[in-house]
Amino acid sequence: MTEQPTHLLLVDDEGSLREAVAERLGDHGFRVEQAASGEDALQRLADFAFDIVVTDLRLPGIDGRKVLEAALDRYPDIIVIVITGYGTVKDAVDAIKQGAADFIAKPFQFDALLHVLRSAIEQRRLKSENDYLRSQLQDRYKIGGIVGQSPPMRHLFQLLETVAATSSTVLITGETGTGKELAARAIHHSSARRAHRFVALNCSAIPETLLEAELFGHVRGAFTGAVANRQGRLEQANKGTLFLDEIGTMSPGLQAKLLRVLQERELERVGDSHPIRIDVRVIAATHSDIAKMVADGTFREDLFYRLNVIPIHLPPLRERREDIPLLVQNFLQKLGAESERAQVTFSQEAMRRLMACNWPGNVRQLENVVERTLALSPGRAQIEISDLPPELQRAADAPEASTVWFPDDGVDLELHVRSVELALIKRALERTKGNKQQAAGLLKVKRTTLIEKLKRLEAD
Repeated sequence: MTEQPTHLLLVDDEGSLREAVAERLGDHGFRVEQAASGEDALQRLADFAFDIVVTDLRLPGIDGRKVLEAALDRYPDIIVIVITGYGTVKDAVDAIKQGAADFIAKPFQFDALLHVLRSAIEQRRLKSENDYLRSQLQDRYKIGGIVGQSPPMRHLFQLLETVAATSSTVLITGETGTGKELAARAIHHSSARRAHRFVALNCSAIPETLLEAELFGHVRGAFTGAVANRQGRLEQANKGTLFLDEIGTMSPGLQAKLLRVLQERELERVGDSHPIRIDVRVIAATHSDIAKMVADGTFREDLFYRLNVIPIHLPPLRERREDIPLLVQNFLQKLGAESERAQVTFSQEAMRRLMACNWPGNVRQLENVVERTLALSPGRAQIEISDLPPELQRAADAPEASTVWFPDDGVDLELHVRSVELALIKRALERTKGNKQQAAGLLKVKRTTLIEKLKRLEAD
């Protein structure tokens, strides 16, 4: 791809100097136009979008400050270099405050001007790249409020986008605080149902005696206190999406009624015998091991298969520690905007401490820690380790000791090494969904070596 030329407007009332500088700039690849006055410069800026303006501050009539102001007003990303004939620091500082990229004092060597120009162009290039990366943070690494760039999260984003295009029932699993409702909302708002309601119901937050009426609705007189007909969450979500959180807490009797709704696409309100047709997508979520509950007989197998059409698992934060800086930045942007403290950052030492934590409460716990730290460190531009909650300060005082436990009576080294090796192999197989070739690649060993190790370790 051919590099585009850099268009430069040179503004100076000293004709001989201006023409000499313009000629040498042309020799270095710049497309230069000249203006002998501020008025001429403003007219040229109105007619053409230059990349760079180099202007003397002291001009007859409209001076260089007006040229600087007009250039930035019309083209916010333009580079403006100011020339001051008197070399006063105040003039230079005022111009920089006004938005100039840099300044150079007369008399100057051409090489010095060329250096200033190239530095300003490089700074603009870096700013453009940073703006692009920031947009990637918002677009590529963030969907529906879920943030991440680790391999598990990139896989999750692709899966959410794929699932959103269908109307299939989804079962989201993951530990508390991993963002199951955010994932459900992301699916809904990317789907054809986004024009209709997203209705959420936490099955564990409502007493069993009220959950049926809350889910299916009721008619007047169905029970004490039912003074009028009332729609349930299923009806409210008609043509939209119903999110059932903590589905594992639902009683067997209610599970059977929900199964019938999913199969027949109709419901009956409590106290009524007239079926109501509905069109609703159900997304269920749980932090429990539903497959184990099915095996134990505490969750209906037929309902499990009806819900588990498309399974989605949200990884815990400890399995994607590389996302922690990205999450912290996201929380700081959100919380900082709310508290007018948008420039707050975490020091590298504090960030390492956050990345060393296991985060049993996952993303929700991390957000709470960032909010708490921000609230308890007013006026601070940078968060240090001493600003973190005491439990985090203690957690990583000895990071090596946190990963290696050594009992008082010693340890069987061979047994310990075998257990660690087996755990790593199993984690690699989980990450690759059982694909031994890919797992071997993650572990940097041959596939045959992995298979042999696995057989030997499991036999031991």
